[in-house]
Amino acid sequence: MTTTRLRLPKWLKRPLPQAGMQYTSDVIADLKLETVCESAKCPNRTECWSAKTATFMVLGNVCTRPCGFCSVPRGKTEVVQLDEPGRVAEAAARLGLKYVVITSVTRDDLPDGGANHFYECILAVRERTGAQVEVLTPDFKGNRAAISRVIEARPDVFNHNTETVPRLYHRVRRNAEYQRTLNLLAQIKEEAPDMLTKTGLMLGLGETRDELLEVLADLRAVNCDMLTLGQYLQPTPDMLPVERYVPPEEFDELGELARGLGFSMVASGPFVRSSYHAGEMAHVAGQA
Repeated sequence: MTTTRLRLPKWLKRPLPQAGMQYTSDVIADLKLETVCESAKCPNRTECWSAKTATFMVLGNVCTRPCGFCSVPRGKTEVVQLDEPGRVAEAAARLGLKYVVITSVTRDDLPDGGANHFYECILAVRERTGAQVEVLTPDFKGNRAAISRVIEARPDVFNHNTETVPRLYHRVRRNAEYQRTLNLLAQIKEEAPDMLTKTGLMLGLGETRDELLEVLADLRAVNCDMLTLGQYLQPTPDMLPVERYVPPEEFDELGELARGLGFSMVASGPFVRSSYHAGEMAHVAGQA
């Protein structure tokens, strides 16, 4: 059975590469780092790398979870590289970053899910550059001690993506749990009330408007500060198909509804991703 792919609408066009893109690529290659920009086939890579910024992906390039939306490879995981925090910090210094975003593959094979590695990365970047740091972590299988370890490093923003509505979790986020995501975001506020929390959802996977609004209400109930809403784009033909392309004006409307619920900063648009203009979002949220 073949699935008919929806035609890409005219608003989903990206800019051509600029001069800074090659420099960013060279830094990442020289330091043998992974980025979610490449591994997840992010549509914003050209824009961000041209501006000499990237989202670093630590703990290897192989994930332990079979999510239906993500093109990061699955399979045998890699040995944790103990020098990686230093290399991430060096890349941040070479790129002149004042705001650094660090994410990872999910590592359910590690006792702490990689939490201590996040801790080391945060400290290394801060010591080397003085930059603000945002982390975008997996759920650590709900391990409260692991989550506390990341909190202990005091990231400026702690991001964990909700991704979709509960009804679609089995198809979109296999081996993840909606309540586990809410619990993680709640724990951050319990242990560090002043730490900014952030989450994001992809639209166009078959969710209904009512389901989405219920999720936003749940997120505000655990005092989540920041929200990103973006269009799901099928990264490869074997990933989940796009059910609907959400027009820009609908993203604008949903963004206004989310602000009305009390999120201190909302980014809502077709190309919005978890780390897109993350520094600007954090600045606005911190002033709210």
